[in-house]
Amino acid sequence: MSSPCDPLHAPAGDVGGALMMIDSRLKGIYDGKTGTDAEQQALTGQFAASLGPGGVDDLLDGVCTLIYMFMRWLRMAYEDHGEDVIESVVPNIVATMRMMPKSIRPEVVPTMAGLLVAAGTGLSPSLWRKQYGSWTKDEMNSLEATAFLLAEHINRLTDDRDFATRVITEALSSAEEA
Repeated sequence: MSSPCDPLHAPAGDVGGALMMIDSRLKGIYDGKTGTDAEQQALTGQFAASLGPGGVDDLLDGVCTLIYMFMRWLRMAYEDHGEDVIESVVPNIVATMRMMPKSIRPEVVPTMAGLLVAAGTGLSPSLWRKQYGSWTKDEMNSLEATAFLLAEHINRLTDDRDFATRVITEALSSAEEA
């Protein structure tokens, strides 16, 4: 029986734009150029404004697609070692988000945990979230942080600062060729 949250029913969104945003954030952190939350929010706001009508929704779907793809990669990696991705990844990401109260409002952490569990069990994060209404403004930083933290987790596991970005880029390239 197919779920209404099956990724086959989900729009992929602007995965390239989402990946660019996450990769930029990763490179900034790795290079020690973190900037302030206000600066980052202003840049993100300018980027979102440049997307035009519907572009923000496409970007949100793209970030959800990244989360799904990162969790799928992590699920396979952890299963190869006899571990469960939900048990191994979700508590770590949630604990990290809870340590970031200036960027991530505490009341949205459960939503992001649910999003991770949905992706970790093979459901579309964007379709899972749509069951509960539209995205809120307070969830925007949290959604970006969730994708960033997953990418950074993958990079640490592989000891390669570009691995998460490369995995997605290669998947996008092979999908275009098919």
